[in-house]
Amino acid sequence: MKILIIGNGGREHAIAWKLHQSEQVTEILSTPKNSGIARIGRCFDIPVESIDDILKLAQSEHIDLTVVGPEVPLSLGIVDRFRSKGLPIFGPTQAAARIESSKGFAKNLMKKYNVPTAAFQSFSSDNGLEAYIRSFPLPPVIKADGLAAGKGVVVAQTHDEAVTEAKAMLSGNRFGSAGASIVVEERMSGPEASLFALTDGVHFQLLATAQDHKRAYDHDQGPNTGGMGAYAPATLVNPSLLKTIGETILWPVLHGMKEEGCPYTGMLYAGLMLTPKGPKVIEFNCRFGDPETQVILPLLDGDLPDALLASVNGTVDRLVLKQKPGAAVTVVLASGGYPGDYAKGKVISGVEQADATGAVVFHAGTAMKDGSLVTAGGRVLNVTATGETLKEAIDKAYAAADKISFDGKMIRQDIGKKGLSE
Repeated sequence: MKILIIGNGGREHAIAWKLHQSEQVTEILSTPKNSGIARIGRCFDIPVESIDDILKLAQSEHIDLTVVGPEVPLSLGIVDRFRSKGLPIFGPTQAAARIESSKGFAKNLMKKYNVPTAAFQSFSSDNGLEAYIRSFPLPPVIKADGLAAGKGVVVAQTHDEAVTEAKAMLSGNRFGSAGASIVVEERMSGPEASLFALTDGVHFQLLATAQDHKRAYDHDQGPNTGGMGAYAPATLVNPSLLKTIGETILWPVLHGMKEEGCPYTGMLYAGLMLTPKGPKVIEFNCRFGDPETQVILPLLDGDLPDALLASVNGTVDRLVLKQKPGAAVTVVLASGGYPGDYAKGKVISGVEQADATGAVVFHAGTAMKDGSLVTAGGRVLNVTATGETLKEAIDKAYAAADKISFDGKMIRQDIGKKGLSE
């Protein structure tokens, strides 16, 4: 099989790494270029938004399966375009991808099909906005309705801050058109967990659970980011809780999407809050998570192409997904200043030494310049390790991460540690 991967972050490198282990895969292509994937496949420089150009590439290269990493091309309808040409592609249609591309769509879907989530209201103007915000005993969470690269959420500390941030979003000063409509929702409390369901629109199979670390600094302080690290499996999610999540969240959502005329295929990511009243949905994503993929795939005991093709071909009910014992941890090495402004082009050293420890270094935001590996993004590298226990995986990941250096390197020192105390 020739497989094309769309996207050039750490998630896509992890997908390529896992696919490369399969005897079915003869060649891996990807676009845009990722310095890590370039070591095991051919890379192109087509932007993820250029759907027609990616389609031409898939046709000219006789691609057997295309795997979409990021949400943007899914929201632009790349699956619809490929399917119209008879090309196999893993992911949801444009209509189904609204479960991520529109917070309002997702919340209304959950309300209609009785999926537990926070109380909410959508706004496209400030009419009644302040009164609704102040109706909550605790400051509510403010979310941009559209895509904002994982950063369109403000967990306000005061009601005044919530009002200010909500109005800034609606004015376009925060997230541009993504904030033209916003969702104001009740603040929930409890630990978080990420759940990944591989689905063909009717059936689903679960991969390992994970726990992301969104805040920039240790002890969950600082601004929200795209994710500073993750571990799997999430220690709080036991078989009984998984059964509840399947019955109250996953089945109703898949049924609802089918009823709404947009059956969901691909990977459904459920970001959950484990509240005192049971699991509730924080958000849905329409693809593999980042950086959770970097810990889920190392624990997948089996052939990834078989799993992806089961989703495409409608045979997920015949699939058996097995997980390896033990745990996995990924630690994000970020550029100083992330998620705000940061410098690029800083020379990176020590990646080979980190790889030599037995960890795997996934490239998230790197580039080659004058023969040297340099920083090219906010999240630069994901250092991933597995172990028989969570503590062993944590220790191995940080030992490997310590061998990598670049000017301004930013790293949380507590990834996975909450899992040791739960």
